[in-house]
Amino acid sequence: MTATAHFTGDANPYGGGDPYADYRTADLPFTHLVDLADRRLGAGVIAANDEFFAERENLLTPGPAHFDPERFGHKGKIMDGWETRRRRGVSAVQPHPTTEDHDWALIRLGAPGVVRGIVVDTAHFRGNYPQAVSVEAVSSPGSPSPDDLCAPGVKWTTLVPRTAVGGHAANGFAIDVPQRFTHLRVNQHPDGGIARLRVYGDVAPDPGWLTALGTFDLVALENGGRVEDASDRFYSPATHTIQPGRSHKMDDGWETRRRRDRGNDWIHYHLVEEAEIRAVEIDTAYLKGNAAGWASLSARGTGGDWAEVLPRTRLQPDTNHRFVLPEAVGAGEVRLDIFPDGGISRLRLFGSLTAEGAMRLAARHAELGG
Repeated sequence: MTATAHFTGDANPYGGGDPYADYRTADLPFTHLVDLADRRLGAGVIAANDEFFAERENLLTPGPAHFDPERFGHKGKIMDGWETRRRRGVSAVQPHPTTEDHDWALIRLGAPGVVRGIVVDTAHFRGNYPQAVSVEAVSSPGSPSPDDLCAPGVKWTTLVPRTAVGGHAANGFAIDVPQRFTHLRVNQHPDGGIARLRVYGDVAPDPGWLTALGTFDLVALENGGRVEDASDRFYSPATHTIQPGRSHKMDDGWETRRRRDRGNDWIHYHLVEEAEIRAVEIDTAYLKGNAAGWASLSARGTGGDWAEVLPRTRLQPDTNHRFVLPEAVGAGEVRLDIFPDGGISRLRLFGSLTAEGAMRLAARHAELGG
């Protein structure tokens, strides 16, 4: 573990104006990866020992934390995060908590995977953040309850040892533990508040589940697909195009800036593994005056050349377009080109793994301790 953006100590009290004006952050090398704790992937905060001031579920809310300086409730200041009560010692003689006293929350990852980086965001917790945090992880099959995860004998792996953090800051930690995990335990020492938790990494799907499905979306984030690169990320990230479900609003898809040259925009994807593609969906939901005009799709296998799978085809605004391919196309990577610019909301590639692709996926699953 490495603290890539290390902050300690209180932030200044809020002085009015933009509450993020003095927010402490830095460029982190892993935030382009999938957030394994994204609610849209099915992640959840399944338990916490205390949430007196602010609910644990806020930890995984998409988007930055909000701050309203005048919002108070019966328990005090209402914060957009997870905040516990102040810990106390056992007596007037020992009024302070012990060094072992701490609060905790259990996180179910939306997609099991290898964690590459964690952000413990204490935005707006200026004097009420934890003195230190630690993060542990476990791989547990099925749908374990909080009691199952907290039972004696469960082996937790430390991802972030107890480390001092700062208030009103994005505290980043690069992780180098090549194992597949399903759940995290986030600890704050001894108490306090955390606004958001982000867990960046690589999805490591269960090959048994994908084999049972047979035909599935080969490029979906939850199944292990990923974006390798994109020509433009001006309005929204290309990763949105492989999120679960249909888009719910315009910025839930991928939209590029307006081109003023004669080129076109594109996204390069990796499938979960080598597979045969049989059908394609290109959805422009909620993109009405800014949908891509045309789209084409190319594919290639490992070390092969690009070959056109879907020729340049007219797209309609706010429409889900479906194409059954005349024959299955073997591929490990695909490239979606849009002309000349604009956006799409989702790309779906339906098919099944090849025998070789299934073998490689199973080997990786075993190697990661799945």
